[in-house]
Amino acid sequence: MSDTFHAMWRSLRPIGRSDASGGYRRYAWTGADAECRLWFQAQAEARGLDYEVDRNGNQWAWLGDPSRGDAVVTGSHLDSVPDGGAFDGPLGVVSSFAALDELRSRKVAFRRPLAITNFGDEEGARFGLACVGSRLTAGKLTVEAAHQLTDADGVTLPQAMEAAGYDPQSIGPDPERLARIGAFVELHVEQGRALDLTGDPVGIASAIWPHGRWRFDFRGEANHAGTTRLVDRRDPMLTYAETVLAARREAELAGAVATFGKISVEPNGVNAIPSLVRGWLDSRAADQSTLDTVVTGIEKAAREYADRHGIDLDVVRESFTPVVEFEHALRDELGTILGGSEGREVPVLGTGAGHDAGILSESIPTAMLFVRNPTGISHSPAEFAAEDDCVAGVTALADVLEGLACR
Repeated sequence: MSDTFHAMWRSLRPIGRSDASGGYRRYAWTGADAECRLWFQAQAEARGLDYEVDRNGNQWAWLGDPSRGDAVVTGSHLDSVPDGGAFDGPLGVVSSFAALDELRSRKVAFRRPLAITNFGDEEGARFGLACVGSRLTAGKLTVEAAHQLTDADGVTLPQAMEAAGYDPQSIGPDPERLARIGAFVELHVEQGRALDLTGDPVGIASAIWPHGRWRFDFRGEANHAGTTRLVDRRDPMLTYAETVLAARREAELAGAVATFGKISVEPNGVNAIPSLVRGWLDSRAADQSTLDTVVTGIEKAAREYADRHGIDLDVVRESFTPVVEFEHALRDELGTILGGSEGREVPVLGTGAGHDAGILSESIPTAMLFVRNPTGISHSPAEFAAEDDCVAGVTALADVLEGLACR
């Protein structure tokens, strides 16, 4: 198992990697994405699995007849955030194939169909909306809204899909596919340090915090940076900067997180006062009430700063995902399987990161496994998981799949 895992890891690792940053730029419907998809297809075919791509561009590798229903599905995603790490997403896909190899070495008999999947555009790095593939499949993103998604170069999602050789007219809800699935288990590198603090290599997810993305448009007046008196300026950058500080303050007070991680400036000249500063807020909290308090507080502060500086402000919620409580029965079953005959306690932890498993949770029973991340760093080239922990994750996933699909 260890050998096959590392062989797959080595073959996937170079795809989409930036020599400059050491991070990954695997954006949806680009050349790097196409290479990842070919890699997935090759892994499926090498194992004699039935390979298919669904109407939304998600990849599937099937063992057994999917029309039987009640299938056990595992997998994750292969795309990345800008200059992201190697483990976020790919660890789950590689581990899924390695877990299947392990089950075959155990010579187990499958009583339910098994599938491995790669969901498309999970990170939302290109079109600004996370989990597009799973959202479309679950009917949580309308076809009309999907067709309006546009990247920074003005390319729409349909144009990008068509350029990559896929039919954008076929996208949409896929209830028949979801009806085939009895359980979905996603393995993922932990995006935090909870497991490192407990000393456990693998944990089980309890819930995903509610989270969303908001766009703040600060509109002022473009003018000459060298000749315009400070008192005569309507500089939206000042209001934006104050709002960034307000976001940190509100998050600290509430025990939540809030980040302005993306910014767009017009006219974007060194010697020009901006006319528009557009910033994107990502905020997450353990419960809905806390998240509402944080975002309301940030917007209130932003409007007060805007009024003070003569700035016009528009705030648009671009995406939102409510709290996800993974199905307790499936979560408990994973705990029983991994606890073994001695009833060992397996850590159960929440997370502030969104996942395809969270999107699918209202449609099918879902669960997640986390592999220890000793630094807690994610969405960065410094993201890391030790080899022994990765192998422990594969073993845990194989045990879970055996418990769900073979007994």
